Amino acid sequence: MTATTAPTRQGTHPGLDLGPLHVDVPVVLAPMAGITNAAYRRLCAEQGAGLYVCEMITSRGLVERDETTQRMLVFDELETTRSVQLYGTDPTYVARATEILCAEYGVAHVDLNFGCPVPKITRKGGGGALPWKRGLLGEILTQAVRAAAPYDVPVTMKTRKGLDDDRLTYLDAGRIAQDAGCAAIALHGRTVVQAYSGVADWDAIAELVAAVDIPVLGNGDIWEASDALRMMAHTGAAGVVVGRGCLGRPWLFRDLAAAFRGEPVATLPLLGGVAAMMRRHAELLCAHMGEERGCKEFRKHVSWYLKGFPAGGDLRRALALVTSLAEVDDLLAQLDPEAVFPVSELGTPRGRQGSPRRQVALPEGWLDDTDGRDLCLADDLDAGSGG
Repeated sequence: MTATTAPTRQGTHPGLDLGPLHVDVPVVLAPMAGITNAAYRRLCAEQGAGLYVCEMITSRGLVERDETTQRMLVFDELETTRSVQLYGTDPTYVARATEILCAEYGVAHVDLNFGCPVPKITRKGGGGALPWKRGLLGEILTQAVRAAAPYDVPVTMKTRKGLDDDRLTYLDAGRIAQDAGCAAIALHGRTVVQAYSGVADWDAIAELVAAVDIPVLGNGDIWEASDALRMMAHTGAAGVVVGRGCLGRPWLFRDLAAAFRGEPVATLPLLGGVAAMMRRHAELLCAHMGEERGCKEFRKHVSWYLKGFPAGGDLRRALALVTSLAEVDDLLAQLDPEAVFPVSELGTPRGRQGSPRRQVALPEGWLDDTDGRDLCLADDLDAGSGG
């Protein structure tokens, strides 16, 4: 791979402290369903330092020993700092799941998801809908922190600005998280109704930083390492959470690590370098899942890796249908290794975007009050996305 490096140095960043857990580089890989499995976390970690979070799992699924949930809780042999994001709406389930993660899985960090905008989650009061119920939010966070305390494991939470611009919850959520003993709060600078559309509101992240004493992590529109530096300078955030920006570009974590050392870098790999990264990704997926399933999982990443590069439609389609590593090797060999990186793609959105929703799907009567501690919400076994 080739890279261009800015000539100036800005000093080394001291890293990020989440309670007793120190992260050398203040960067967190956001959990993404079907993406941040053990293979992808290993791939990203090979590029740089940071905290790499497992796919979001459901508290109920873990407590009830659901097979699908347990298959998601796989860690790479070199994954020394295990981090997991939990979804749940029942304080008892969340607390028990937190204890299981700490006691049985050796997890060093638990994050609670209150930012997911997916309608099947919000219409049951979960994800980004739950912070509207301030009392329930506080009870879940308090019980999770209490369950993790004997293991000295920090608990953090991820949230959004609110349901929509008229129903903002992030400042209340920050204070509630702080009072509950959370080690940090991550804020995605979009509302639930926005989903992944539009532009992230970094000013809201700055407001939350000013409102609480615990570390705030900023999330939203980190496409390049320079964006992370700009966000932190603009908001005063203690670190950043990176999601869609690393899709098809795991080397972004190398750039981020360099940037926080005061060596801003934009990695511009030739297509041959990208092909090598694709091969490594497929290899890791097959090692963790077996060749058949690993190749199926690899298919979804092809369009992200090749975005903007000259690669014929037939070759792209064939790569998106691979069934073996031998087939991956044969097809990758057909790419032009000297094709230059499409610089027009730098700083552009990756992954899902879409349009804002007309309204947030919510349980009937959800907006009638803001407490919610007497509610009996059904936790799903399959929660789906991240935040």
